[in-house]
Amino acid sequence: MSEQTFAVAITDLEEIVRKLEQGDVPLEEAIDLYKKGMELSKFCHEKLSNAEQQLISIVGEDGQKQPFAAGEE
Repeated sequence: MSEQTFAVAITDLEEIVRKLEQGDVPLEEAIDLYKKGMELSKFCHEKLSNAEQQLISIVGEDGQKQPFAAGEE
């Protein structure tokens, strides 16, 4: 499997949700779609959590990471 990106995962997840919401998917396919959707959801959640961690810390002048505090001067 090639490197999954967040944008592709979200697009795939939206397509799965659309198919499942239509309600005319055979049970076996619905189960497979649901499993894939859960995997994509987990992948996206991990990517967002990682991005959040990167955004809430900054590197200080001494090279050490410090919590980012909005509004402080």
